[in-house]
Amino acid sequence: MWTCCGIHALLLVTAATLNSEAAIRGKNTVREDVYPPLWDSVPENLLDFPVEGDKIVINAWNYRERLGAYKTLLNASAKYFSPFGSQNFANILWGLALQHGWQFHTGRLADPSSVTSCGYQAGDLLCISIRSWWACMNYYLSMIPFLGAVEAGLFGELPYEIEIIPPEELREDFCYSVADCRSRIPKLMDEWKAYFEYLLSTDQKAEIPTTESSFSLDDALHHMWKAHVASIAHALPKFQERLIYLSDPEANFGEDWANGVDFIAATHFSTDLWNTHHFQAFLPQRMLVEGDVIPFIHDFSPQQNKVLFSLSALYNTNKLTGGLLLKLWRKAMSTEAGRELGRKMIEDLVASQEFNPMEIYDDVKGGDLAAPSFLTKNSISID
Repeated sequence: MWTCCGIHALLLVTAATLNSEAAIRGKNTVREDVYPPLWDSVPENLLDFPVEGDKIVINAWNYRERLGAYKTLLNASAKYFSPFGSQNFANILWGLALQHGWQFHTGRLADPSSVTSCGYQAGDLLCISIRSWWACMNYYLSMIPFLGAVEAGLFGELPYEIEIIPPEELREDFCYSVADCRSRIPKLMDEWKAYFEYLLSTDQKAEIPTTESSFSLDDALHHMWKAHVASIAHALPKFQERLIYLSDPEANFGEDWANGVDFIAATHFSTDLWNTHHFQAFLPQRMLVEGDVIPFIHDFSPQQNKVLFSLSALYNTNKLTGGLLLKLWRKAMSTEAGRELGRKMIEDLVASQEFNPMEIYDDVKGGDLAAPSFLTKNSISID
C-alpha cells in the first residue's frame, strides 16, 4: 500500500508540470514576472563580471551574480534550442535559473538562523547565506554546472581564468575554480562537463556539409538530469547539518523535494521556461514554519498543499521500501517509449481526476507499460 501511495504522489507532483503544457507552448511573449527576480539587471556574459588581473571574479554569495552565472549559461547555449522555439524559451537550463529565483523570492537564501541580516530587507537583501540549506545545495546546481561548462569549452577560448569568491566561513564545503573542482569533485565535474560536451558535439557535426545536427532534446535532457541528480546526491549528505537552522516542516520539505527530483528526472521532464514557471506556482511561496501541517496550511492553495503532501508521501514510501520505489520507476522510465507513456499516464490522470493506486503499482512492478490497465479499467476518484 505504501508503494502504491508513492506512485500516486509521484503522479500528482509531476502532473502539475504537464497539465498546461500544450496550452502554453508557442507563446512568444513573456510577462516580466515569469523571469527570476532582477533578471534584467544581472550579468549577461562573462565580461560583465568584475575582472581582477588575469581572472574573472564571481561572487556566488550574491544573488545577482549567481543568477548571472545562469544567464551566461542560457545565452551561451541558446543556439542549441532554437529549433524548439523562439527567444530561447525551450532551453532546459531555465529550470535551474527559475528555481534559484523562487528560492530568492521566498526567502530561502537568507540566513535562517537570524544571526546575521544576510538576505533580509533590513540588511543585504542580495546576500546569499552560508547557513542556508537551500543556498548551499544550490551552489552545486549553479557554480558546478557553470565551471563544468567552462571546462567543456562552451564559452570558447577565454582570455581570463574564472574564480569564485569563497564565503567568509565554511570554505571547505565548496570549490572555486575549474582546477579546484576538478581535483576535489572529479566525478561531478565529469557529469556536467558531459552535458555541455554533448551540446558542443552536435554543433561540430552540423558543421560537416553533408551532416545535419544530431541534437536530440531527449538526449540533452538525459545528460542534464543525470548531472542534476548527481549534484543533489553529492550535496545532500554534505549539508545535513544546515537543516538544523530550518523549522521541522521546512526541513522535511527540503528533503522531500530533493527526493522528488529523482523521480521527476527519470521522466526526462523538460525544464524549459514555460514548464518550470507553471510548475513553480504549485510550490510554497514562503518558508514553512512551526505549526504548518500539510495538507492543511491555511494560506496555501489546495494545489500547493496537495503537492507538499504528495512529496512527503513519495519520500516516506521510497524510504520505507529501501529505495525500491525509485528503482521500479527508473526501470519503467528507462526507454523513450516508457517515458512518453509515463507522461501520457499523468496527463490522462489529470484529465480524469481518477486514480487506482493498486493497478498503477501492478503495472509498474510488472513492467506492463505497453498497456497500463488503469487507463482502461474503472478507477476510483482521488478527491
